[in-house]
Amino acid sequence: MNVIDTLYALDAKRPQSNLFNGDHREAVGECVQRTVANMLTVATRYDHWIIAYSGGKDSSTVVTVIVTLLQLGAIPRPKTLIVMYADTRMELPPLQAAARLMMQRLREMGIEVIEVVAPMDDRFFVYMFGRGVPPPSNTFRWCTPQIKVEPMTAAIRDRIAGLDGRVLTLTGVRRGESKARDDRINLSCSRNGAECGQGWLQTDLPGDLTDTFAPIDHWTLCNVWDWLSVFALWPEFGSWPTAIIAEGYGEIEDMRTGCVECNLIEHDGALGAVLRMGGWEHLVPLLGLKILYRELKKPRHRKRKSGGQTRKDGTLQTNQQRMGPLTFEARLMGLDTVLRIQRQVNDMAAERDRPGIVLIDETEEARIRELITLKTWPRDWSESDPDATVWLDRFNPDGSVEPILYRDLVGQ
Repeated sequence: MNVIDTLYALDAKRPQSNLFNGDHREAVGECVQRTVANMLTVATRYDHWIIAYSGGKDSSTVVTVIVTLLQLGAIPRPKTLIVMYADTRMELPPLQAAARLMMQRLREMGIEVIEVVAPMDDRFFVYMFGRGVPPPSNTFRWCTPQIKVEPMTAAIRDRIAGLDGRVLTLTGVRRGESKARDDRINLSCSRNGAECGQGWLQTDLPGDLTDTFAPIDHWTLCNVWDWLSVFALWPEFGSWPTAIIAEGYGEIEDMRTGCVECNLIEHDGALGAVLRMGGWEHLVPLLGLKILYRELKKPRHRKRKSGGQTRKDGTLQTNQQRMGPLTFEARLMGLDTVLRIQRQVNDMAAERDRPGIVLIDETEEARIRELITLKTWPRDWSESDPDATVWLDRFNPDGSVEPILYRDLVGQ
């Protein structure tokens, strides 16, 4: 019995999930069969494969499915297979633990694994508290490129420099994760002779790195869940340590983030799901992170432009008197708060003989304090910019100024 037949047989006899009910869900065996066809059609044109791994549900599915298919001989081996793990240090602790087990397993199998970490000054809390950049938001989403995409791009560039032949990066991008992403995938279906269902191949990326291919773009969330929580655990498919990943995402069907208290989502239940798993109660203090992020977004902790800022061509900027970086007092408060949360978690972990966490290590703390001592500000900002709580005459985008009424009452 081949791998596909085995999957069909297992899928037929396993009980339906209580989480994702539906009469029309595609069997995991069918998804794997299409992934095999996609890889044979696209990936085999390339000599070297790099799997971009974040430790989340989708990239974990790609790693385990592709390596399993290679081990079973369902797809031919490339000349080189590299798994690159983006260690942002912001992932949920169960996902971090699973990623460590996964990388250990891959190395034991003789697969090259590279752990990628952002440069010191670009790391999440160093960038926030050292340089004063406010917490990320949907209108200023600096975190993903800063701590994941850019370090991964740099690592790929360094690694492929010594490779002779075509290189392909495999990602865990799937349809259904967001409308914008689906629109991009659908647009690509008609390009370069691509057909729907063959995965999402990008060959027109900027720069001179690699083409990118998404071999599980047709998988639904329930397929991913079934693979991680059932099939990947079976000896036939490698006994991968993926159950903790599925559990870490909890029972929230539309949950997409794997970060601790992601500030890009108003109500992120990821950490709450972890706390309900049992054995992770020592992580309760991490709930304070989002409270901190919300506090740091307030005017009393930030600087503001006074008005009159222009573009390079001399025209006025649209967003006059915008709020900007964190004050030094706010940065020190934020640093102390995160260190206190980290200490509380690790003290509780030690009492329960559970794994601790590292949000800010000693070298990062030292660098943050050094940057504050050096009075470091983001580009185009300085200590001379007014605090955001100062009352200013309103500077309109057309250059007109509206004086504050009752100036004497506000101390101006």
